[in-house]
Amino acid sequence: MMFHIIENDIARLDALFASSKRIAITTHTRPDGDALGSTTALMVFLRSFYNVDTKVVMPNAISQNIAFILPSNADNLYLDFTNDPDEVKDWMNSSDLVVCLDFNSFSRTDGLQPLLEASKAPKVLVDHHLNPDEEAFDIVFSTPDISSASELLYEVLMAMPQVNGDATKLPKECSYALMSGMTTDTNNFANSVYPSTLKMASDLLAAGVDRNDIVSHVYNEYRENRIRLIGYLLDRKLVTTSYGVAYTILRREEQERFDLQEGDLEGFVNIPLQVADVKYSLYLREDNDFFRVSVRSKAGYSANALASRYFHGGGHEQASGGRLFFPQDISSPSEAETYVENILKDYFDEDR
Repeated sequence: MMFHIIENDIARLDALFASSKRIAITTHTRPDGDALGSTTALMVFLRSFYNVDTKVVMPNAISQNIAFILPSNADNLYLDFTNDPDEVKDWMNSSDLVVCLDFNSFSRTDGLQPLLEASKAPKVLVDHHLNPDEEAFDIVFSTPDISSASELLYEVLMAMPQVNGDATKLPKECSYALMSGMTTDTNNFANSVYPSTLKMASDLLAAGVDRNDIVSHVYNEYRENRIRLIGYLLDRKLVTTSYGVAYTILRREEQERFDLQEGDLEGFVNIPLQVADVKYSLYLREDNDFFRVSVRSKAGYSANALASRYFHGGGHEQASGGRLFFPQDISSPSEAETYVENILKDYFDEDR
């Protein structure tokens, strides 16, 4: 493994957990499987070994396609800022420790950002994105050379004194959540897989995690609307360019036509990369006053460079995201295709 746990950090973390009476665990906006898996795993671990009052604070609601990760006693353990802002504020203000998972900066948490910045509690970061804002945290576990926040958290938990390297000592719902988070973030071992990732999977399988159940939930429980919308997008909306870039723009009226729900198009941006000549895939989805942008690339090509340069974003080298605002970046949503064509010409012609 390319990440090395510092024993002193583990000792400090153990001391913080042991001395805390109320802990807030949080993650990035629009949580995905890795965000929910890592936060759930830590919550179960803390409630099992430290008997501390712990809740997961989400910037917004958990989508149904990843709800299978939730533990059996999930009632009242997850707070949603969008639906319960006052309860979230009370919890954040009264917590004496905050643990942040799967984001590198408070800016990735939307409405939670002011609460995180105002909190006087010690803060811990467990993250695998580039350029973490280390000054905002008291303890930092960070490396991009790992599959997911769930895998990084797994390594941290394995180093804790209660586990001491034995995965069988992890609570079952903790192990299940860790495997789920890693599986979704690697697209079922299709990307960002390291030797440590396979070792984690092997250890958790040996400890009794039912990976077949996870795969069935992730890939075989979508709504019919997803299949029909993907067919429509591939047939009518997918554009391939001479630059080796494929892009898809989904407008608001099309989302309404197919009754699109959060999570329905999870993983869609990866599909165009199946084409031999496609090196980059861009997926733009219209929101209130901006497009949500997902960028993926094949090995040797930087999704992060495109996302950071043209879409106010960034992330991993092959998996990044950002936003395209209107009227700041484009005058109206109808100008999105022209914008994409222009930035591709600017980016690729510059290198020729």
